[in-house]
Amino acid sequence: MSATAHRHEDAVARYFEAWNAEDPGARAKAVAAAWTEDGGYTDPLADVRGHEGIAAVITAAREQFPGFEFRLTGRVDGHHDTARFSWELVSTTDGSAPVAGSDVITLDGQDRIRAVFGFLDRVPAGA
Repeated sequence: MSATAHRHEDAVARYFEAWNAEDPGARAKAVAAAWTEDGGYTDPLADVRGHEGIAAVITAAREQFPGFEFRLTGRVDGHHDTARFSWELVSTTDGSAPVAGSDVITLDGQDRIRAVFGFLDRVPAGA
């Protein structure tokens, strides 16, 4: 595996650490480790910039889906400063995955996320 592939996989691992952090303090720390200070997160339901805005989006998703965790599906595909990957939101009790999506991230020179562009591939009815 090339060094470029490792940098994309490492960035995505930090991304999932932030999304799966249960404690608000750990979440804030994980967001700061994963994103640049002015980094962004955009999906059909949110468009935010900065660590506080990103942490707020993650907190809202975790509150809407307690007992769930985000998991990578497939592999991370990247080149240059860009990577794409797919994920599911999985129940830790029964393994159901009502939400799934695909994200594209861009990285800075220190491999921190500059921007996330998220797409929702599967959502529960009425959500």
